[in-house]
Amino acid sequence: MHRLLRNIVLPVLLGMSALSAHATTVTVFGSLQDGLSNYNDVIQDAGATATHDKLQNLVSGTSINRGGYAITRNNGGFISPTTYGNLTGQVIDISPSGTRGIGAIGSGVTLTFNAAVNAIGFEVGDWGTCCQPSSLFISFDDGAPILVGLSQTSGDVYFDGEPEVFIGAFDDSSGFSKVQFWGDGVGEYLVFGGTIHYALLDTGTLPPGDVPEPASLALLGMGALGLAGARRRRRTA
Repeated sequence: MHRLLRNIVLPVLLGMSALSAHATTVTVFGSLQDGLSNYNDVIQDAGATATHDKLQNLVSGTSINRGGYAITRNNGGFISPTTYGNLTGQVIDISPSGTRGIGAIGSGVTLTFNAAVNAIGFEVGDWGTCCQPSSLFISFDDGAPILVGLSQTSGDVYFDGEPEVFIGAFDDSSGFSKVQFWGDGVGEYLVFGGTIHYALLDTGTLPPGDVPEPASLALLGMGALGLAGARRRRRTA
């Protein structure tokens, strides 16, 4: 079985939305191990190289400098790193506050990169334990929020029995210096971090498709099948 399809069955879900004939947004959502495997597959297939930065020895403050990028809160608040479960590195509390959707952006984090990127991956903990519907969003350079995950009932986004997921997003329309991430399940505990993965893909590298922007796990699964088919056709052409 094709490795991507095998990972979906495990499961790992991908969503893909065509922005134009040569610009695609892809989101990766899955267990810590399989989600990262899919992220790396997309990077490799695009002919790019990712940087993998394990968050460790972080010092509390309003900004955390990681050399190639800095982490801040969207609301400018203080960051007190901690750890969570099986996540591979330290994490930051981004428990949602405010209102649904863009109204909760202030509780999230911003990654500001020294050089352009358009592929980002990281780990999230304690998501989907309560406070549904609970959505996760990514935004590149203050652009429109991209829905990368949706929990509708408690436990529906657990992998290997744990509320721990890998999240990734790609947008090959351009390169970006700013990535924001947040959740909107107001009242839930939510953490971000582990290991941060990032890369720059050439414009138009990802295969375009007809799958709409993911708004549910069902659509994410449809996007995965579309991406797998496009990659299989490209490899056998």
